[in-house]
Amino acid sequence: MAELSVHDHQGHHDHAHHHHGAGHSHAPASFGTAFAIGIGLNTAFVIIEAVYGLYANSMALIADAGHNLSDVLGLIVAWAGAMMARTVATRRFTYGFKKASILSALINSLFLLVAVGAITAEAIRRLFHPSPTEGQVVIIVAAIGIAVNGITAMMFARGSEHDINIRGAFLHMASDALVSLAVVVAGFIILRTGQRWVDPVMSLVVGAVILWGSIGLMKESFWMSLAGVPSQIDPDEVEQALAGLDGVTSVHDLHIWPLSTTETALTAHLVVPAGSTDALIHAARTLLHERFNIEHSTLQVERAHASDHNEC
Repeated sequence: MAELSVHDHQGHHDHAHHHHGAGHSHAPASFGTAFAIGIGLNTAFVIIEAVYGLYANSMALIADAGHNLSDVLGLIVAWAGAMMARTVATRRFTYGFKKASILSALINSLFLLVAVGAITAEAIRRLFHPSPTEGQVVIIVAAIGIAVNGITAMMFARGSEHDINIRGAFLHMASDALVSLAVVVAGFIILRTGQRWVDPVMSLVVGAVILWGSIGLMKESFWMSLAGVPSQIDPDEVEQALAGLDGVTSVHDLHIWPLSTTETALTAHLVVPAGSTDALIHAARTLLHERFNIEHSTLQVERAHASDHNEC
């Protein structure tokens, strides 16, 4: 939705409301099945991996089971955030609970950090106190993990570019598939060489991969939770684009912030000494929608820049 308020210093008011059906990104609505399947598959695999990890005395399998458990919790949180983001507005929550998807992405990144800490601590302990590992069992179970996590990751792949909540789910699953591949390699090395240190070292590699994948997610979700301008939008470029509209002499009080992981809001004052406000409304609405994918806009058009205005 684009909301544009236009007025001059003589008290003239004009409001235009516009809905862009294609512009609203409701990715979470179409990922309900993916979340349900992903949670079901990974819950079953966590149980299998934990049982056989204990049986094979494999820290790599146990560590991966713990990480997969955090993924299940992460998927549940992401799904809950996605559903809350679709709730209707109320008198108290005038944008609904759209920011719930941002909070869920932030919580997801914290789950990843907890998993990294637990895996690293136990891997270091095993590195100094190695114990026998059943390499063949490790290989079989980890191979199942590649299939489970790979299938789940594919279901979230198409939404990961435009929604950090979906991206969080995708990164969880994609990194898990790679981690399971690393565990398979560890199993083969143990079978061939009998070197027990390989298992905890591979667990440390698991931790490093998880940490690397979670840093970007945490940074962006934390930034968005503080109402920072979404990373894909350059505020200077937006200001220049609005200032370049026909009849606009300057732009001030420009604010851009995320409403959710998929929707962005904008407010700005445009100084237009003369000209048609209707044409300006149409041009601004088209520009913000097509070039920046900003759907919730409130633009105030002024005939002159008031002396008491301070730029923000």
